[in-house]
Amino acid sequence: MVFRRSSSDDAAAKAGAAATPGADEAPDPKATKGRPTPSRRDAEAARKQSLKIPSDPKAARKAARERDRQARAEQRAGLLAGDERSLPPRDQGPVRAFVRDFIDSRRTLAEYFVFIALGVLLLGFVQNPQLQVAVSLTWFAMTALIILDTVYLMWRLQRALKQQWPDKADRKGTTFYAVLRCLQIRRLRLPPPKVKAGGKPVAPKKPRR
Repeated sequence: MVFRRSSSDDAAAKAGAAATPGADEAPDPKATKGRPTPSRRDAEAARKQSLKIPSDPKAARKAARERDRQARAEQRAGLLAGDERSLPPRDQGPVRAFVRDFIDSRRTLAEYFVFIALGVLLLGFVQNPQLQVAVSLTWFAMTALIILDTVYLMWRLQRALKQQWPDKADRKGTTFYAVLRCLQIRRLRLPPPKVKAGGKPVAPKKPRR
């Protein structure tokens, strides 16, 4: 017995074929993405446009220098304000912050080393044998006191660091970092001290009008 398809079945099959693309028709890749893929030149032009880079090479260099200047100014402002995000890598982290506060909270002889050396240099121009001998002895005595004071301070610092950070890797480079901090004049230290000598916090500076 032969079964024939009814006219309604033929109409449904045609409707389904019209709704779905044929197997032999490859889908358009541009249609699947919704928009054509931009070329490398177009992508580069769009990136420059988003960065507002002038097409003129001279103007582009000038704009780049201006951006670098603004970035340096913002980083320095953040550094002076003590913003952790603006600190260089050598100053970042809770260990380095602890070292800075530990050193800044104490008066040390090392922070006067620059003034002592400058005084000895100026007195060295005075042509007086007795004064030269006195200056030399004073220089050696002050140098010895500075070394002893600094060594004792570093011992106390490392003892305090070990209590909070027992792992030696966390304390790597802290001694050298602390010695450099000691030798800097307090007013010129960067990042600026957050505590005064004695441990009291530094009062925030009022914004300039």
